[in-house]
Amino acid sequence: MPQPPPVRSTSTPPARPDASMSLLNNVMDHSLDDGYAEAAARKKAAGDGGLPKTLRAKLGLAAGLVLAALVVTVGAAQARVAAPVVAKEREELIDRIDRETATADKLEDTVDDLRADVSARQREALKTVGGDRAELVGILAGSVEVHGPGVKLVVNDAKEAGTDGDGDARGSSGFSDTGRVRDRDMQRVVNGLWESGAEAVSINGQRLTALSAIRAAGDAILVDNKPLVPPYTVLAVGDGERLSTRFQDSADGLYLHALQENFGIRTSISVQGDLRLPAAPSVIVRTAQPNTEKTEKGTS
Repeated sequence: MPQPPPVRSTSTPPARPDASMSLLNNVMDHSLDDGYAEAAARKKAAGDGGLPKTLRAKLGLAAGLVLAALVVTVGAAQARVAAPVVAKEREELIDRIDRETATADKLEDTVDDLRADVSARQREALKTVGGDRAELVGILAGSVEVHGPGVKLVVNDAKEAGTDGDGDARGSSGFSDTGRVRDRDMQRVVNGLWESGAEAVSINGQRLTALSAIRAAGDAILVDNKPLVPPYTVLAVGDGERLSTRFQDSADGLYLHALQENFGIRTSISVQGDLRLPAAPSVIVRTAQPNTEKTEKGTS
């Protein structure tokens, strides 16, 4: 009776999940340590391992060690010999820097003296040719010192300057800290005082003129390229009570009040009986005309 053929299963055994990573499996199964061990065993069997056995090899090794020690010794000796030379050159460089710095300081003092002399000559010339209007022109130009009643306005950064990160209400600016007084804030304050009737204005002892500029450099406020630090004390000569009232009721005064309410900027204003403002450091003469009166009188 014929036997039925054996039944074969058509299904294949499941593949290993890591079948596609044969190279990685080989590396993991045969670590580098085994390879190193096999190489060391082969080298030992061939008699190539260990220290040199022949005299020539030993002498070569000794010569190499001596040469390496000689190189290290010579390098250390050269560094030790060069150390005093380097120290001397450093001292000479420091002395040169000190001398040049002193020279630059003297030149700056000379420039300041010359500027003061030029300003004095300009003020004297203004008095000479100005006639009855010389004093008024000098006050308006900022070329003479002034004193009289007025207001004292102090503007300072917020106590928490540096913690407030919301600056949308003040628009875009180079200052990331909304609790800091900015250059445009001081511009509005000064313009508001002028508009309210101030006859002369100064910030932190820096006299302002019609040509003065209030700008920012980084986080610093510059007045005529001179940096100022808070608190900013603004002195304005004029009718004290009237000047104070008009400024606080003006758009710029309300702007300053909004900064105080919204950003914590500290402000205070007071009426003063007598304020003294210095003259501007230098008055720039842009146009000039010869005085022909004396010439005509002398030739007639």
